[in-house]
Amino acid sequence: MTSGAWSASQLRAVLLPLLLALAWVVTVQAQQRNTGDMSAAPESEAGETNQQLRQHVNQLESEVQELREQVQEMRAAMAPKQGSTESDGGPHDTVDVQASSVAGSPAGLTAGDRSTLDFLKGTTINAMIDTYYEYNFNDPIGRVNALRAYDVLSNAFSLNQADLIVERAPDVDAGRRYGARIDLQFGQATATLQGNPLNEPRPDIYRNIFQAYGTYIIPAGNGLNIDFGKWASSLGIEGNYTQYQINYSRSFWFDFLPFYHMGARVNYPFNKKIALNYWVVNGTNQTEPTNGFKDELFGLAITPNKNISWTINYYFGQEHPDALEVPTCGPPPVQPGLCFEKVSPAPDGKTHIFDSYATWQTTPKLMLALEGDYVIQRLWANNGPGESDAPADVWGGAAYAKYQLTPRTYLAGRTEYLNDHGGLFTGITSYIEALKEVTATYDFTLANGLDMRWEFRRDMSNRPIFFTNQQGVLSADQNTATMGVIWWFGRKQGPW
Repeated sequence: MTSGAWSASQLRAVLLPLLLALAWVVTVQAQQRNTGDMSAAPESEAGETNQQLRQHVNQLESEVQELREQVQEMRAAMAPKQGSTESDGGPHDTVDVQASSVAGSPAGLTAGDRSTLDFLKGTTINAMIDTYYEYNFNDPIGRVNALRAYDVLSNAFSLNQADLIVERAPDVDAGRRYGARIDLQFGQATATLQGNPLNEPRPDIYRNIFQAYGTYIIPAGNGLNIDFGKWASSLGIEGNYTQYQINYSRSFWFDFLPFYHMGARVNYPFNKKIALNYWVVNGTNQTEPTNGFKDELFGLAITPNKNISWTINYYFGQEHPDALEVPTCGPPPVQPGLCFEKVSPAPDGKTHIFDSYATWQTTPKLMLALEGDYVIQRLWANNGPGESDAPADVWGGAAYAKYQLTPRTYLAGRTEYLNDHGGLFTGITSYIEALKEVTATYDFTLANGLDMRWEFRRDMSNRPIFFTNQQGVLSADQNTATMGVIWWFGRKQGPW
């Protein structure tokens, strides 16, 4: 037992004499009041008795004062202690725990422990596993589902994606204006997002890093939020993490619009209803750029009330490379994949993306959403060498509905149209490709963090484009049935 720590038995040993002495004084005074012995005694004896009593009282008062001082010292010594319990006065009567060096901290925590806990309190670690089984009624060769972003295989148990997200978001109220986030992704969806070497010079370096950016909030007005790094694109209403999507499969528009960008972005909320976004980035789906032009986005987010949100985006860029990779470019050594040959003349045509989407929670059970997009791209700003100035364009949109049957189940539907003139999406330039699809989804939440979805989807085209079980024979439609199972956990609140 450490010095300054008192057990219950020791406290009783000190206080018991004090209580007995006080009881004796009270008893003597009561006897004097209730009997006439003092008045009947001789005057000399009475004086002697009174003198003795005064001496006893003075001695007791001195002892009482001394005991008060000792009790105050014991209280001061025991105040920082945590966990003392009183039982039967045995050798384990007191649980002696060293006081923390940090006031108010739980027992046994040092200043370093408290700092670690504060850091973890503001940091979230989240994980998601997305798996599915899908059957394509065309029985395509190689079990390949055409024009699908994530559910790319048929008649196979598949790992769509496995994700690990670590985030320390800014907290202005806690005095922290900076933060950071990193999303690691593995599985089939990774190849879809970052598997195209024609679009990015060295995709293998960044393939598993879906997002990685730092944040700082400048104390200007309502707070100017600046991100620097790589982040998921907000063009289009659908996102990467399946548990927060209405349907299991992704739309044609999700597959066509950019997945991610690398650069800097700014968000400024004028108030709770209107916020402005601005980006300057390397390009669409480009961690490393293919040219020196920097793309820009101008966006407006409107939330007139808690049930309605509306996003309007305009994206302006140049997506044509100004150099092509070659095997060697020595003699000075360079990193692999950094040998290039200049494209001369380099195409300088621009890309314009007009994107808008809105959601409306019409009732507590029914939610409606609508998206509209128009994309136009030219190879040359003016007529190039032997090229016309005719642009390629894609336009259309999607509509969504979700009805909550019970707290754990809902029904959802999606229908969309995509008109591809020039092969920007399908790669077919000989004619206009008009794509349509309808999707019906039933979702059942088995537990918080475990979701199952059953889905039927029908894809249609005005030309044969979907694979079949016969080599070289294509079909104008594609029907699939899917069961998706999604597990996720973590402390992050709201959509990831």
